[in-house]
Amino acid sequence: MKKGLLWQILGAFILAIIVGLIFGDGASYVAPLGDLFLRLITFIIVPLILSTIVVGVTSAGDVKKLGRLGGKTITYYLATSFLAISIGLIAGYIFSPGTGVDVSVNEEAVPSGETESVVDTILNIIPTNPIESLATASVLQIIFFAIFLGIGIKLAGEKAAPVQRFFEGLAEVMYKITGMIMKLVPIGVFGLLAPIVGEYGAGVLLPLIKVILALLVACIVHVAIVYSFAVRTFGKRSPIQFFKGILPAATVAFSTCSSAGTLPVTMKNTQENLKVSKETSSFVLPLGATINMDGTALYQGIAVVFIAQYFGESLSFAQILTVALIATLASIGTAGVPGAGMVMLTMVLTAVNLPLEGVALIAGIDRVLDMMRTSVNVMGDATASVVVDSSEEKREAEAA
Repeated sequence: MKKGLLWQILGAFILAIIVGLIFGDGASYVAPLGDLFLRLITFIIVPLILSTIVVGVTSAGDVKKLGRLGGKTITYYLATSFLAISIGLIAGYIFSPGTGVDVSVNEEAVPSGETESVVDTILNIIPTNPIESLATASVLQIIFFAIFLGIGIKLAGEKAAPVQRFFEGLAEVMYKITGMIMKLVPIGVFGLLAPIVGEYGAGVLLPLIKVILALLVACIVHVAIVYSFAVRTFGKRSPIQFFKGILPAATVAFSTCSSAGTLPVTMKNTQENLKVSKETSSFVLPLGATINMDGTALYQGIAVVFIAQYFGESLSFAQILTVALIATLASIGTAGVPGAGMVMLTMVLTAVNLPLEGVALIAGIDRVLDMMRTSVNVMGDATASVVVDSSEEKREAEAA
């Protein structure tokens, strides 16, 4: 992404905050600009994921290499998610955000419906109707379908060459469309952020300021230590150059609160700014937008401690360990869309027998928290692509 556009995004970000604070609820008049940008982003997600994963699989060389890529990617995501939930729990106990808080519980804000079991989550990854999965934008099912479609193309050999060329052409078309939409990022950031600042202002944040501060510090620690270490040690890249290259995607993630919605920007930044191969990024990033939730894991740790403290409950070591394991595994079945962290939180609270009404305590500031955790999610996806790509380059160099 060009430097000029990066400065435009940062300018739109600052302008949105100023407009929101000055005009309050009146800032909602610019919301259609944000809605327009979200619609443009949303309409390219399904064909982009389908085409890029198929191309990524068919260009992987063989099924064995594909399995290696998948194994490295999932291992990395699970490891960083576990570290994230641990950091979140530590931050929760250091800041003690649930002590001395006087906030009424709005039970209507508690997400309704039961969460799926782990078995159901795994089974639901397999689509019974791929066309329906594409129509309903079920990302995990689309990824599953695209992977097996790519494997089928590889196994069919020359007979499937026209199909492979079709998806390669479609992927290139989607890259061009993405490039056009990216020029509207500053307008989208402004239209999304200004109404939020105008609606919430500072009033709703003050009673729960310690929760926000705890998550902010936890996010900074996770990004500065875990991601910098991973990029430097395993990715063989400069952390400063990495964060500079992924900043536009992190900004869009902050505004949209959607890892999936930010995916086109993330792919563009990793390929152009971080020089990650299309082969790796086309596989790692769509998968990460669905199953990698480091920011959400940070939020889970802080939220659980906050709710336990608010209700005067003390968590045993076994409960803390349960929170860490459930939050790590649950991230695999959590969609990368706004508000998904609240649904995931109900699963974690149920596992440790804490009142589900606690979710309503932080519902009022969830959008603010969602901004921070989604930015971390997206940066985590990018670090995985850098680490996996570096690992593959090293393997190829040794083989040569």
